[in-house]
Amino acid sequence: MINAGDKIPSVTIKEATADGPKDVDPAALFAGKRVVMFSLPGAFTPTCSKEHLPGYVARYDELRAKGVDLIACLSVNDPFVMKAWGAEHEALGKIVMLADGNATFTKALGIEVDLAGPNMGLRARRGLLTIEDGVVKSIDMEAPGKFEVSSAAACALKF
Repeated sequence: MINAGDKIPSVTIKEATADGPKDVDPAALFAGKRVVMFSLPGAFTPTCSKEHLPGYVARYDELRAKGVDLIACLSVNDPFVMKAWGAEHEALGKIVMLADGNATFTKALGIEVDLAGPNMGLRARRGLLTIEDGVVKSIDMEAPGKFEVSSAAACALKF
């Protein structure tokens, strides 16, 4: 798993935007910026939809005021699902919706989890990374079934 002090890996995934999917390299996107990236198991899933993404949308202005340049949401979903989910939560244009459909970035970070048991396949673990100029400053991954260290409220306490 990626650690504090490590550089964000360079891979090509998709960003879900209001205009449709576009290729993005998170290493290039995060360069020169102070970034908060939260990862989660899936769009439209209960905790992700009721608390995780909405919390970051609600605290967007607060985090930006604390010096965060970019807030990103990483999920192993396709960009069309991420766009629909982002639109439903009014996240598009605020939260960068990173669609890692093949789990390329998730695996490069070492945060994948096999959720084949509940028929969800390979997914990203729920967590929070703070990143400065492409270098991980902190990483907090949730214990299975928990939602404590990666919430927007927990994130706001870091700044």
